[in-house]
Amino acid sequence: MALGPRCPEGCEGRQWCERGLVAGVDEAGRGPLAGPVVAAAVILEGEHLLPEIKDSKQLRASEREALYKFITSHALSWAVAVVGPREIERLDILRASLEAMSRAVSKLEVVPSAVLVDGPHPIDDLSLPQRPMVKGDALCPMIAAASIVAKVTRDRIMMEYHRIYPQYGFSRHKGYPTREHREALRRYGPSPIHRRNFRLL
Repeated sequence: MALGPRCPEGCEGRQWCERGLVAGVDEAGRGPLAGPVVAAAVILEGEHLLPEIKDSKQLRASEREALYKFITSHALSWAVAVVGPREIERLDILRASLEAMSRAVSKLEVVPSAVLVDGPHPIDDLSLPQRPMVKGDALCPMIAAASIVAKVTRDRIMMEYHRIYPQYGFSRHKGYPTREHREALRRYGPSPIHRRNFRLL
C-alpha cells in the first residue's frame, strides 16, 4: 500500500500502513442526548488519502458531504454500524461506541491487515491487530476518513428524526445538549430516541 500524502512522519499509524491495507475506525454521537452512536470503518489506498481529508469536526457540513461522496466511491471497502438509544442505555456509551466500531469492522468486505482506532480504548474481541490512537482523527488520515463517514451518516439519521420529532430541533443540533435542545426537553419531555440514562436536563 502506498502511503498517502498526509501520513505524517510522527503518525503512529505510519508503520502499520507500510505493512499492508489498514482500516481506520471512528465513531460519531458519543456526546448527544438523543439518537444513535454511529461507527465507520474505511480502507482507502494511499493515492486517495487527499489532504482535504481531516477530522470531521474541522470541516463544514458541505465539505463533509463532498468528502463523504469521494471516500465512499473510492474506498477499497467501507462500512457503518449503528447502535441505538436503548442499546446505549444497556451497555453505557463507551461500550456502545466500541460495539459499533466492532460491528463496522466486521462488515468490511475486504479484511484489513490491521485496524487503527480513534481514542485510547481498544475494540473488545477484535481478532485483527489494532492500534488505538488518542486524537487519531486529527493525526491519521485513514481515521479521519472514517470520522467523516460516521459523522455524515449520523447527521443524515438525525435529519430523518427531525421529520418525525420536529419540536426538538434535531436538524440544527443533531441531538447534542444545546440550550435549544434542553428547552425543548423541558417543554415536551423526552422522545423515544432520547437516551434516558443521560442527564437530559
